[in-house]
Amino acid sequence: MAETEVLIIGCGIAGATAALRLARNPQRQITIITRAHDSHESNTRYAQGGIIGRGPDDSSDLLFEDIVAAGAGVTSPEAARILADEGPTLLNEILEETAGVVFDHDKAGKPVWGQEAAHSRRRILHVGDETGKAIINGLIGALRQRPNIKIETDATAVDLITFPHHSRDPLANYRPISCHGCYVFNRDEKTVHRYLASETILATGGLGRIYRNTTNPVGARGDGLAMAHRAGARIANAEYVQFHPTALAAPGAEGLLISEAVRGEGGVLLTPDLRPFMADYSPEWKDLAPRDVVARAIHHEMETNGYSYVLLDIASHMPREAIRERFPFIYNECLKVGLDISNEPVPVVPAAHYFCGGVLVDEWGRSDISNLYAVGEISCTGVHGANRLASTSLLEGLVWGNRTGLEIEKTLNTSMGEGRRNFNDIPPWDESGLSAEPDPALIQGDMQTIQNIMWHYVGLVRNADRLSRAIRELRHLWNEIETFYRSTKLSDGLIGLRNAVEVALIIAHAAQHNRQSRGCHYRQDAVSVEGDRLI
Repeated sequence: MAETEVLIIGCGIAGATAALRLARNPQRQITIITRAHDSHESNTRYAQGGIIGRGPDDSSDLLFEDIVAAGAGVTSPEAARILADEGPTLLNEILEETAGVVFDHDKAGKPVWGQEAAHSRRRILHVGDETGKAIINGLIGALRQRPNIKIETDATAVDLITFPHHSRDPLANYRPISCHGCYVFNRDEKTVHRYLASETILATGGLGRIYRNTTNPVGARGDGLAMAHRAGARIANAEYVQFHPTALAAPGAEGLLISEAVRGEGGVLLTPDLRPFMADYSPEWKDLAPRDVVARAIHHEMETNGYSYVLLDIASHMPREAIRERFPFIYNECLKVGLDISNEPVPVVPAAHYFCGGVLVDEWGRSDISNLYAVGEISCTGVHGANRLASTSLLEGLVWGNRTGLEIEKTLNTSMGEGRRNFNDIPPWDESGLSAEPDPALIQGDMQTIQNIMWHYVGLVRNADRLSRAIRELRHLWNEIETFYRSTKLSDGLIGLRNAVEVALIIAHAAQHNRQSRGCHYRQDAVSVEGDRLI
């Protein structure tokens, strides 16, 4: 059993920022756990394009307007205003000054501002095309300099510890739900321990791995969302799964993100016979249209014409050396599979990329479960609405990570340890009666089934028949997996499988319930509320 004041589940930009804010009080004790072996491994690490700053001809009002426009009528104005007002300042304070991140600049030392889709100004700061890697390296370095922050790797969260569910006191049933930490699976020891905390922050990232095609790393299975849902937290906007328009379609490099910044620098989408097509779908924005429009346009071209991919051409629109300098990671990764982006168009397809919904939180990251917070992609602040604006994800993690740290500090200063008063009531994990070893073949087979169901029936284009089929098949699979889970010793793969099928059902039910096409939730059998975006 481990005790801490604040338990943070996840180690990306949002969780790391919250920890750094809390650690400013040397009396605070913060524990971060991550299922990864390397603490640098998270969705943040794979963010290529950049993060929003404040360009020379920019303002918080202009950024606010772009965020709201991209969100297709679902963005919370209050949340968008917070992000637009606070984000660029925190970027300087936390990323540049505290974490030591050095963004690209010209010979005069001035920032190089990038352009991305649906932004009215050049305002994207970047570090080549590996911005996320530079940010997480800086943040982890800063975390390790704080003696009151403990980072534990190879630690998979199993379930949140909540009262009344885990309380031995029968009278707890009459009290509101509260969180007191998490049961955590030690991947090395293959044992489960209680991690008890006054305040718990979910910062587990996304869920792209429940889809067959995704840009997300292997840990993005929706673990935090599933745990919060089982605990009774309110989930919002779960139907809004954003598909990135351009993931590389080449054997050996499936899922490699081809950053939005490539189109921002002039890249053009072409059919395999080299016909530009985005003007047909978005005459105003063309290749810089919002992601939902571009992804559906590509899907429509592929489905209508039988293409297995479309092409993205930057070679005809940017000097060869400039491409290699601006996109070194993408250039080198493409070369590994025999493609030269500085000399030829490359094949791309849409892929599941970002979850716009999540655990509903307020402006301070608080969920509707006492002592439980959520930050980053696991959360729904209302910023992204029905479709996330490019490069807002890192900024949202930064802003709400900081805000959550501030709120928890205030709470701990006034609560006098009340959140820890019932720790003696929390039972240890019960593994009695579990004898079967987890079968990797069964786990992998079931995960692939989930991924195929979600891709074909709850993907880019949805309708009532597809969603009904998905829910029927997922319900059957959920029963099978739950039986498997309750009779089998734990493994990281089994925990992830259980979470994946639960999250898939959450999304499918939300998509079935929402009969309107809006943003990245597109229903073939509904009239769109965005007439200019209907394909």
